[in-house]
Amino acid sequence: MNRKQLDILFAGGGIVVALLLLVLGFVLHDQASFAHDYVKEELGSQKITFAPADKLTDEEKNWKPGSKCLVEYAGELMETGKQAECYAKFYIGKHMDASAAGAGFPGETYATLGTIRTDLAAEVKTAKDAGNTAAADEAQAKLDKATSLRSTLQTGETLRGLLLTSYGFSIFGEKAALAADVCYIAAVVLLILGIAGFVHAFAGANRRT
Repeated sequence: MNRKQLDILFAGGGIVVALLLLVLGFVLHDQASFAHDYVKEELGSQKITFAPADKLTDEEKNWKPGSKCLVEYAGELMETGKQAECYAKFYIGKHMDASAAGAGFPGETYATLGTIRTDLAAEVKTAKDAGNTAAADEAQAKLDKATSLRSTLQTGETLRGLLLTSYGFSIFGEKAALAADVCYIAAVVLLILGIAGFVHAFAGANRRT
């Protein structure tokens, strides 16, 4: 196989790969657009609006380092994955934390409250069996608070999980868009190299003749 044939072979192969990369880029770009539109549509249908900046407390703004996003998105309708992440982690998260502390169970979650409720129910039974009405009433009051809090946290954690899932889906869309851009760039480079290969092959052949 002579030099011209090699040039044509590699140039043709490069162009074929370039075309395949273009097709892959179109597919990835389409998936990225779908993810973006789907997340926007689904989140927008929930009609969740961030609290206006003047309604946010200093505690809400400074609860954690990322809480500043509540100010950035203040008053906006939630439509993006980043907004969903912010609302889930720093708004719902903050209020769930405050609810647990206010009920006398700071730091507890829906999962951990299950054990606490079981222990409190046992305390109520033990106190009643012992005829200690005061202790039974005290334990029952705590049990009622734990039960109410667990219901609140279940709702909060469910919404939080759904919003974070939307955020994760949007990230996949962003990665697909990035991959599409890489495919486009690689395709253009290979097309240029392929064309240059054909030019070199035929130019060289003309010089020899």
